[in-house]
Amino acid sequence: MARTFMPDFNDAETLRMHQLEGLKWTVAHAYNGSVFYRNRFQAAGVSPEDIHSLEDIRKLPFTQADDLKEGYPFPLLSVPHADVVRIHASSGTTGKRKVLTYTQKDIDDWLHFFARCYEMAELNREDRVQIAVGYGIWTAGAGFQMACERFGAMAVPVGPGNVEMQCQFLVDLQSTVMCCTASMGLLMAEEIHRRNLKDKIALKKMIFGSERSSEAMRERIRELVGLEDMFDITGLTELYGPGTGLDCPRHEGIHYWADYYILELLDPENLTPVSEGEVGEMVVTTLAKEAAPLIRYRTRDLTRVITKACSCGSVLPMHDRILGRSDDMFIFRAVNVYPGQIDEILSSIEEVSCEYQIVLDRRSDGKDYLTLRLECCENTDSVNHPEIARKVAEAVKRQIMVSCDVEVLDYCSLPRSERKSKRFFDNRHS
Repeated sequence: MARTFMPDFNDAETLRMHQLEGLKWTVAHAYNGSVFYRNRFQAAGVSPEDIHSLEDIRKLPFTQADDLKEGYPFPLLSVPHADVVRIHASSGTTGKRKVLTYTQKDIDDWLHFFARCYEMAELNREDRVQIAVGYGIWTAGAGFQMACERFGAMAVPVGPGNVEMQCQFLVDLQSTVMCCTASMGLLMAEEIHRRNLKDKIALKKMIFGSERSSEAMRERIRELVGLEDMFDITGLTELYGPGTGLDCPRHEGIHYWADYYILELLDPENLTPVSEGEVGEMVVTTLAKEAAPLIRYRTRDLTRVITKACSCGSVLPMHDRILGRSDDMFIFRAVNVYPGQIDEILSSIEEVSCEYQIVLDRRSDGKDYLTLRLECCENTDSVNHPEIARKVAEAVKRQIMVSCDVEVLDYCSLPRSERKSKRFFDNRHS
């Protein structure tokens, strides 16, 4: 299959030269077009003339979510209002939303590299892509649908939820790909199994966005539906939207579109680069974004850089799956814990299914207690629950150095979600 949407260079040095030119352009564009950026640069004592190498990115000041909220309704705007053709906003539920502006070139660039995701997942023009993500002011629905059309496959824009319609279209339209959250993917897999539809549908692949998908969840979905493959897609509203990276069929890491943005991985405490293989916060700088360029934007997402080249041969670099968010970290008895760490531990235990909850309580003795509520695999005899609980508690203690209570539940005891599943409950201050 021809590679229509991949970059036209295939070596790391050419990519670096491309990034440097993009960095120089972005800094000058933001400095000249945005009062916010110009003031921020001047306060940091840096100007566009100071950017001579990629390493000079460290001279530039950081931006973060608060800057977008304080600049409401058109934060970071670096072009005249007449050049703005669209806005999208984040799905935040408190305070002012983060509103991002787009020029026509921004939209075209976004759809181009989003179509690259479909290409990397080895879709073709005969595929029928059932899109089960949110529409409206959010970037998800518009991004998945318009990029599908740009790629040339058939878009089936169902939107989130509505399991009855999802199942009907899977059967009647013979959709081959579904785009959804991992939680929605699990819900659909269980519904397909419950309705005995596996042999009546043509579903081959799922593309998951918006939340982390554990190995246990992916394995359960594969078992129930018989999928050929599943992919994690990355993105955030500030950085165009979804579609900024995808793991290829080799699944050795998530390729990110380094021809459109620079990725730094920094220690969230002191904002210095982490060592090779260490977890850091993703900080992004766009290279071609016109309306609302990002310069050293702190995403709060945590991952690791994968330095080994992918066996698929792509020049595009990789990072690990998103492991969590720096602001999701909780402190339990003086230990810093990320929910993603617990997710990884549970995925490694064969008897544990993919749904779980982390519950923190402060009891009358003034101490904090951590309880893991988790489902065991289907058809597990309840007599085995105590042994599963012991195994989980020991693994958590060994790998994270905290003690926890473990409550083992029957399969399908925890709620399912059509969007993102809520798995973390901190009751210590309620």
